[in-house]
Amino acid sequence: SLQLSFISSAIGLVIGSAVAIAIMQLADVRGLRNILVGYSSVAANMGGIPLAFAFLAAFGMQGLATRLLKEINIDIIGWGFKISDFWGIVLVYLYFQIPLMTLVLVPALDGLRRTWAEAAQSLGATVSQYWRFIALPILTPAILGGFLLLVANAFAAYATAYALSSGGSKLVPVQIRFFLQGETITGKSNLGYALAAWMVIITAMLVAGFQVMTRRAERWRQ
Repeated sequence: SLQLSFISSAIGLVIGSAVAIAIMQLADVRGLRNILVGYSSVAANMGGIPLAFAFLAAFGMQGLATRLLKEINIDIIGWGFKISDFWGIVLVYLYFQIPLMTLVLVPALDGLRRTWAEAAQSLGATVSQYWRFIALPILTPAILGGFLLLVANAFAAYATAYALSSGGSKLVPVQIRFFLQGETITGKSNLGYALAAWMVIITAMLVAGFQVMTRRAERWRQ
């Protein structure tokens, strides 16, 4: 679960940050930013069974995307890809991880004042130096906070992984259900309670870290 959470969060951080920067560059295009931010808001909250079925219909054994890719000699099934395997679940998680990172970073980018870039330029700083010594240190709390939020989001996700794997996944939320669905079936309900307790502790630590980073990022917006 932690491996899946960190990998999907790292990829979501990189792509989501790039999307957020692109949205800021398109701020002058009337209505486009609102459309992209609105879509990100919807996609970030679209998880669970509907999302799992959508990806199964697209990237399953006979999925639409799978068959279209095969028509151009890209046989992802032949390469060993399965939507219910580790990298398949990562792909599905990225659908809501990337928009979530975008939503976290857009307000932070809004907090960068144009006068800071102009002052740096007037003092002879290049664009890369501005981002390295001014913008990036200011954005670091928001970036780290967003990463922690993504990890917590992926770590606690249940319905999507359960639907993709039909309950056979080794992820912690799915295993908790397996151990707690009936003592007569597994006889290990105590293990389920232990997993649930550790899951609550880890998630609480991640959320607390996100709150700390968010407060630090808020200082620059004020």
